[in-house]
Amino acid sequence: MAERGDYLRRAVRGPGNERDDLILGAKTVVAAMVAWVLARYLLPPTVSTFAPFTALVALQATVYRSVRDSAQYLLAMAVGAALAAALASAVGIHGWTFGLLTLIALCVGRIRRFGEQGTQVAIVGFFAFSSGQGRIDYIGYLAASVALGALCGLAAHLVLAPARHVHRRQQAVADLYTAMSRRLDGLAEILEGNDPDAERVRQWRRDGRRLSADCERIRHSIDTEIENSRLHPRRGPDSADAALPRAREAVTVAERSMDHLRSMTRTLDYALDSEEIKNLPVSFRAGFSSVLRKGAAATEEIGQTSPTDPERLADRIDGAEAELERVQEQERAPAEAPPRVHTLQGTLLTDAGRLLSELRAGHQALAPAS
Repeated sequence: MAERGDYLRRAVRGPGNERDDLILGAKTVVAAMVAWVLARYLLPPTVSTFAPFTALVALQATVYRSVRDSAQYLLAMAVGAALAAALASAVGIHGWTFGLLTLIALCVGRIRRFGEQGTQVAIVGFFAFSSGQGRIDYIGYLAASVALGALCGLAAHLVLAPARHVHRRQQAVADLYTAMSRRLDGLAEILEGNDPDAERVRQWRRDGRRLSADCERIRHSIDTEIENSRLHPRRGPDSADAALPRAREAVTVAERSMDHLRSMTRTLDYALDSEEIKNLPVSFRAGFSSVLRKGAAATEEIGQTSPTDPERLADRIDGAEAELERVQEQERAPAEAPPRVHTLQGTLLTDAGRLLSELRAGHQALAPAS
């Protein structure tokens, strides 16, 4: 299971992602260099530094984020320069006017429309006020330098746009569900008495926390890929628009289901450690193992990369719920067993019922997108 967790992490942060980082770094260097060279020859030295800096802002992980941050930075530059020009022309260059500019720029920069570029209102205002003395010609050169840098950065993105990784995100979700399915099959083997290895169950408990962390990483990678599909110059597969939201919803279902799977694993760990598992009736162990195996089949069906067949998935969940109901009826029948055994049975049945309920809810949420 530890190897499965490592594979999940490679699926989220694999060789393709490292290659994307290298390409982004190379594009950033080239765009910044070209922006600086052009600004050096076309604009005054006092504003040439803004061109490569803006190229850095314009080159983000996705085209959408690049356009958004560039627009926010251009807006912040315009507002900061306008504030500096207005104060310089109205009351002159003084210490107290610089302080007033700082106060106003920091307050304006907190407007949410500026996003992460809000501090640039004050920074650009400082340059326009101190170096440019609030002169209109300096502000014009400053705007030209910023626009030049933004164009260089965006052009680099359009020439060599970030790669699309739709299938890799789907595969990461499929591997997550495969890990959950194998866990259910493994618990079934333990109940059947084929593999009563307590240390293996403890390892599963430790791995459960890793799988939960993998869920968050996979969700973040899917969100990034959804953003990457916006304004992308290369059209992706037609199924990507539906596949990525479906994959994100599948991660949510897996995260909720994993809570009940971890609870079930803790219960069996206790049963093995206390040897209470030996007191479970053979009929219950066989029936509950069948529930787990049917649940594993349904879990595997949800996580596959290809579109899920709603009817087949519904049949598998129905079969698991019917088997669970049969075992519950059997457990309620009078039996000469200690109360602790009934408690153990009830805990396992409750966890299984909640797990199947989550899978049912996942089926209803994912069926429209299938």
